[in-house]
Amino acid sequence: MACPSFCTSSWAPRLPCFDGDSSSRFGGRNLSGDLLPSLGATTQQPPKLRKHLVSPYDPRYKVWEIFLILLVVYSAWICPLEFAFLRYLPRAPFIVDDVVNGFFAVDIVLTFFVPYVDSKSYLLVDDPKKIAVRYLSSWFAFDVCSTFPFHSISLLFNRHEHSLGLKFLNALRLWRLRRVSSLFARLEKDIRFNYAVIRCTKLISVTLFAVHCAGCINYLIADRYPDPRRTWIGASMPDFREAGLWARYVTSLYWSITTMTTTGYGDLHAENTREMLFGIAYMLFNLWLTAYLIGNMTNLVVHSTSRTRDFRDMVQAASEFAARNQLPQQIEEQMLNHICLRFRTEGLKQQETLEILPKAMRASISLCLFFPVVQGSYLFKGVSSGFIQQLVTEMQAEYYAPKEDVMLQNDKPSDLHLLVSGAVVRRQNNLA
Repeated sequence: MACPSFCTSSWAPRLPCFDGDSSSRFGGRNLSGDLLPSLGATTQQPPKLRKHLVSPYDPRYKVWEIFLILLVVYSAWICPLEFAFLRYLPRAPFIVDDVVNGFFAVDIVLTFFVPYVDSKSYLLVDDPKKIAVRYLSSWFAFDVCSTFPFHSISLLFNRHEHSLGLKFLNALRLWRLRRVSSLFARLEKDIRFNYAVIRCTKLISVTLFAVHCAGCINYLIADRYPDPRRTWIGASMPDFREAGLWARYVTSLYWSITTMTTTGYGDLHAENTREMLFGIAYMLFNLWLTAYLIGNMTNLVVHSTSRTRDFRDMVQAASEFAARNQLPQQIEEQMLNHICLRFRTEGLKQQETLEILPKAMRASISLCLFFPVVQGSYLFKGVSSGFIQQLVTEMQAEYYAPKEDVMLQNDKPSDLHLLVSGAVVRRQNNLA
């Protein structure tokens, strides 16, 4: 059978020879979006749950979880603020806190009716007893402590509402931040969202929360010191306790940011031993936080530019190879065209996606992709469908750049190429 010389096709399935030793090779379109659904959509679950249970995949339950995340963000901001500025805040935030605690109390009760995915079998467990035992033995106690309205109870018993012990009890609400951490973990795996954007949002959120907490804690230390003038804020603002809440809060954030960024203007600095100790702890924490931020940002930048850098290096190496060995310009162009085509098709990750699938599934995909192509080709007219079905399971998609040699004239090819799109031309002394 005579074959033309150049293949300028977008892709062409290739049939290896059936010698009994050939390994199965498959190919096709980009299947990553179809075979890797996000957020556990492939998890097996019973067709019908027991009575009075709420499916974790119910859209209404998803909306409830998003609503709780918004409440967690509010709690993460207001809790350190109350911790430091408790005696200066109006009553309204504490009323809102009780309402927020009420929603989380409802969620605690609701958790007893939400099935969970078993970590070993990956099956949805809808047994109420197992659900209750699992929750009671894990996060139940922490959730109750973070939801209990300590401030309102203390007012009922006429306790001193500004005691340090009450501040620490109210700080237990920060336990709810684990929901935000779980949300970011799910979003990073969700192919519907950009990974770099989600990762940067997480890093910015961690930084802002650290700045907010450090500023509030440092102000609390100054506020409870016996001599207000011998504090980091009292040295520059002697009557800081009489100043407005906004001025004190912004000053605290200013100190926190200048310390975190190691700017150190010198206008705000530790004036007593307590502040020095906290400053030391905060600066040591900043060393870890800075390393965490730089490491993550470096990984994002390297990951986004690694393919382009490798492509440039490969093109440069090919050009140097052609120049060093004095190859004809036509061959050099073929090399560069092949490298460019390989760079474009690498992003599809077709073969990588297929290799992780079971053999039967790969055969089904190849049958769906290549059966119409082979059946409609002139060479296989009148061939039985059964034979074609066995044939297509051994096929693999190939991409060829324009003017690229596919077959040589005197070569003994072991593969059969079927042209799907493009054109082929014959060149002297070569076959394509």
